[in-house]
Amino acid sequence: MNKLIITRWKDAILTMLQSEREALQIDVEPDGDRSILGNIYIGKVSNIVKNINSAFVDMGGGRTGYLSLADDFLHYAGNRASDGKLRQGDEIVVQVERDAVKTKAPVLTGNLNFTGRYFVLTSGKKQIGFSSKITDSGWKQDIKPYLEALKDEDFGIIVRTNAPGASKKDLELELAQLRETFRKVMDNAKNRTCYSLLYRSDPSYLTGLRDSLKASLEEIITDEPDIYETVKSYLACYQPEDLKRLTLYEDSLLPLEKLYRIEKTMEEALGKRVWLKSGGYLVIEPTEALSVIDVNTGKYSGKKTLRDTIMKINLEAAQEIGHQLRLRNISGIIIIDFIDMEAEEDKKALMERLKEIFSKDPVKTTVVEMTKLNLVEVTRKKIRKPLYEQVSQI
Repeated sequence: MNKLIITRWKDAILTMLQSEREALQIDVEPDGDRSILGNIYIGKVSNIVKNINSAFVDMGGGRTGYLSLADDFLHYAGNRASDGKLRQGDEIVVQVERDAVKTKAPVLTGNLNFTGRYFVLTSGKKQIGFSSKITDSGWKQDIKPYLEALKDEDFGIIVRTNAPGASKKDLELELAQLRETFRKVMDNAKNRTCYSLLYRSDPSYLTGLRDSLKASLEEIITDEPDIYETVKSYLACYQPEDLKRLTLYEDSLLPLEKLYRIEKTMEEALGKRVWLKSGGYLVIEPTEALSVIDVNTGKYSGKKTLRDTIMKINLEAAQEIGHQLRLRNISGIIIIDFIDMEAEEDKKALMERLKEIFSKDPVKTTVVEMTKLNLVEVTRKKIRKPLYEQVSQI
């Protein structure tokens, strides 16, 4: 069972998902300067660069985003009909799909997504899809006709991991709320001026609450009265069953930050070296193009054979790497340099274990291959900024 800790830390709001043993995920958002991820704007096409098949869209306020010309889901502001040709000066409705990372501009899309606890309503892809983590084929076959009857022709539905545990009444209620939000945004796009913010996404501490696995969240704790009231209102509207889990922490003798070792946890999550229980360690190096993780034997002094020793450390490292990717929100291309193994069956066993570990990550993470140099290539979907970049903004 997990706890969601929400507090203020260094002029930011820190949200930490905590298991019984360790922090699983951390988000840091500057207080009063929220991320634009998920926001929907009326933007103006400022430049079209055909050789990279992209357009740059001005969202106002000095912000410019990147839009692929392969995006087939564009909605034009005002009453202009789509003719399939995007032009400089066009005013279009766009959503921030990926946060700005390092020197790269935010990625935009015309496929507007409205996310709830059970569904994502999509304006571009009109079919019904299911999260790959929903494995109950019988439930999917039963629920799909029910959702088809509720769905309109101008939007699609992605069924999220929490949906199988909800009643049909709850599913229908959330879908109605998402539909109403979608309709409101599209109606406003016809009348609002360029650079208008049509939809603001929830702050990260509320999206963390929304995205948590329904059966795994034991308690929601904050020591900030204003955040407590915001979360309470959100839960009353969208997750009333979780109101009993919300606690306002008020012990002045032992602050929340000290109780959950937040300063120490942040220091470790931003550090370069991570020690393993066996005495081995990881070195984690993020760069502009990719992230590199090196596995080392360190202080390990076991009595097993060399082959068994290497396998033990590599398997332990694989488990910790899965934890660190989520904790630090490392994404994009990741290269892992495990300790070299000679036996093909050992390599295969390690790769299978990695796939099993990464399958539990809420963010899509894919094991690509092990190269001839015994380097393991991994990709993790980019959504939010990595933790070290989030912290650098405060």
